[in-house]
Amino acid sequence: QVQLVESGGGLVQPGGSLRLSCTTSGIRFSLSAMGWYRRAPGKERELVAGINFSGDRKTVTDSAKGRFSISRDDGKNTVFLQMNSLKPEDTAVYYCNAAGSWNYDSGIYIPSPNWGQGTQVTVST
Repeated sequence: QVQLVESGGGLVQPGGSLRLSCTTSGIRFSLSAMGWYRRAPGKERELVAGINFSGDRKTVTDSAKGRFSISRDDGKNTVFLQMNSLKPEDTAVYYCNAAGSWNYDSGIYIPSPNWGQGTQVTVST
């Protein structure tokens, strides 16, 4: 049974930082590509960042480039999303996705059915 446990969300002022964590079980983490998605109120879910199984291929959505980064710790079966210089428009529920596919031609992460419960990120004064 695949389990994903996200943590690290919260309320932060504009310009602040948060680090989200997603710890997994039930998958071969070291062989798994991973992704972070978000859903803002009234908007569709979008890919925020993805990382391939070896960590040498990453993607970050254009609106977050230069501010967000994704990383992984295979020893802890955990993927991280470091979010800096947060903006109000980053407010959303952030979801971890595990063991998706990595398209090496396009550099895009394709999600699997394995989703975490989501963690709320609110950027506001």
